[in-house]
Amino acid sequence: MRNGRGDPLLFPPQVVVEVKALACQLPTEYNKPLSRFTAKELAQLVTERGIVTSISGTTVWRWLSEDAIKPWQYRSWIFPRDPDFQRKAGIVLDLYHRVWNGQPLRGDEYVISADEKTSIQARRRIHATIPTQSGSAMKVEFEYERLGALAYMAAWDVHRAKIFGRCENTTGISSFNRLVEQVMSAEPYKSAKRVFWIVDNGSSHRGDSSVRRLTRKWPTIVPVHLPVHASWLNQVEIYFSVIQRKVLTPNDFSSLIDLERRLLHFEMNYEKIAKPFKWKFTRENLDDMIENLQPWSNIMLKCG
Repeated sequence: MRNGRGDPLLFPPQVVVEVKALACQLPTEYNKPLSRFTAKELAQLVTERGIVTSISGTTVWRWLSEDAIKPWQYRSWIFPRDPDFQRKAGIVLDLYHRVWNGQPLRGDEYVISADEKTSIQARRRIHATIPTQSGSAMKVEFEYERLGALAYMAAWDVHRAKIFGRCENTTGISSFNRLVEQVMSAEPYKSAKRVFWIVDNGSSHRGDSSVRRLTRKWPTIVPVHLPVHASWLNQVEIYFSVIQRKVLTPNDFSSLIDLERRLLHFEMNYEKIAKPFKWKFTRENLDDMIENLQPWSNIMLKCG
């Protein structure tokens, strides 16, 4: 058993390495009934395993912070399940950098990222919202009355920062087709050589049937489907996150009409200041990500 009194100068480098290695494991691997480690719990585990006789949670925290290791935090994610994930994702990433089949896009070719934000509720608060005052934050009544819901459809021109949006009673093929017509009947898309539409695998635009349906009416459209469960690759989702923060939080509307008016008004204002998103995730980053996931892929296959 190594000695240590909490002073980092008394701990050899090997101890620091072992502590960081412990922090990168799940608590269940050490028969601990925990979902996550705190720094204090890690310090206790270090002494239990005989790595040192004594160490403080503060010292453990300081060591972990050097490498930005935070076992007390977590984030949700979806493991890539599409067997063709890398190829499909690579096509989308190329389009974001204006490349198709290894060739740069022409000036009259455009890339659209489209999706729908479903079931947006209009909630009227039982008591009126009180605006911010000196020393007091805005106060929003917890209780509310539901006034219905609508769907917000949006198409984002990746390179021109142009947004097309519309509100519908519900999602579906007809609603999505109206969005497509809204875009494709406007210039420069109406006269474009090709317009690439990046969409997910939702029921409104899923599979080969959607490709036939779209290209039959709009021959210049090139539908590009994302891999399954890869909405994070769809740039319009970034715009939806802005909508969520700027318009829908807190949710306080007098009617569905008020909700629709606010969404479309924000859309017009946003477009005046919008710039293309600085998309930095490339094919090289994708390849590195897939390579790093390989050990976990084997584990998932065994669990399946």
